[in-house]
Amino acid sequence: MLMKTLPTVKAFDSDEGTPISVKIRERLTAARKRFNANDNISEFIEPGELERLLDEVEEKMRGVLSSLVIDTEHDHNTDNTARRVAKMYVNEVFRGRYVHAPTITEFPNAEHLNELMIVGPITVRSACSHHFCPVIGKIWIGVLPNEHTNVIGLSKYARLAEWVMGRPQIQEEAVVQLADLIQEKTQPDGLAIVMEASHYCMAWRGVKDMDSKMINSVMRGVFLKDSNLRREFLSLIPRKG
Repeated sequence: MLMKTLPTVKAFDSDEGTPISVKIRERLTAARKRFNANDNISEFIEPGELERLLDEVEEKMRGVLSSLVIDTEHDHNTDNTARRVAKMYVNEVFRGRYVHAPTITEFPNAEHLNELMIVGPITVRSACSHHFCPVIGKIWIGVLPNEHTNVIGLSKYARLAEWVMGRPQIQEEAVVQLADLIQEKTQPDGLAIVMEASHYCMAWRGVKDMDSKMINSVMRGVFLKDSNLRREFLSLIPRKG
């Protein structure tokens, strides 16, 4: 008896049509992980999904432009703005949310260095979490190593700062995040960070004060206990004015 061959039926993909942002959010929620604006979520993004996220942001940005009553179909200046803005957010301004931390090679403190070392000024760029306006500033990092401290290259401090600042940030929280990261990587006796920045949420909008800056610091270890060391660090920072 001949058996009739049935046509192959493609299995139904229950995820088909689900926005990639929803899938990423579901993984974060299942793992009970926070995904605030200044959190890194790279662990929950699978290969190829960042490009799909960019496409989704572009689509949503088209809706924003439409709601702003901008005729992107006939305005040659904005016909590709949605794509440009999506690439700016995902690949540049907020890249620190979506990619893993830069690889940092650590070396043992073979010479038992124990003198104050200062790196800076490191130029940093971020965006305010409240209005997504630019935050542009400089960071100085002071490290007091001990014989067990891991030594990292000077450029690596800048890479770590760029990674932390590449997210919607509040300056006070950003400096603490950077301090935690450097502390973990190097384990020094003391760590000091000072950040000075202009906030365009204050300069570009609101009171529109172009000259004001925000300065804050984090002091760890011996920098907290030794006022002379703290004073030496602050005196060596070549801040203008």
